[in-house]
Amino acid sequence: MLGKNDPHTLSLADNLASDLHMLGHYTAARDLNRDTLDRSRRVLGEDHPQTMALVINLAADLYGLGEYAAARDMHQEALDRSRRLLGDDHPETLRSATNLARDLRALSEHAAARNLDRDTLDRSRRVLGDNHPHTLTSARSLAEDLCALGEHAAAEALQHWIDSHGS
Repeated sequence: MLGKNDPHTLSLADNLASDLHMLGHYTAARDLNRDTLDRSRRVLGEDHPQTMALVINLAADLYGLGEYAAARDMHQEALDRSRRLLGDDHPETLRSATNLARDLRALSEHAAARNLDRDTLDRSRRVLGDNHPHTLTSARSLAEDLCALGEHAAAEALQHWIDSHGS
């Protein structure tokens, strides 16, 4: 019989929390992810891929609850760890950067979001190519930043680029 801290149990708890999140039950998902993350850190360690995924999932729950500063802190942790373990150009690192930029935008830190999104888009284009879904997501995120900063012509030009590369 598996115990509460068995890696398989932790994985199942992560899956259940993801289901709760997808159903919009952010509080229940947050509580389960927080508990599972604490146990995963003890059992698997900070740098284990499942622990890293739980950090990202908990940040998404916090974002869903409107706890943008807490989400930002968790996404920053995920980005820092991903950069250290996987490198600046790894697709998971790029995804973490886009998540953090979304938090910054929600906190009205538009210039910081723009700078991060611009760097992420440049890396995504180089590593993944112009037509990759994550590259297009990065471009959309940057366009939102540009609009928020009143850089409408640049946002419109970027949207045209997105339209020409999207499916």
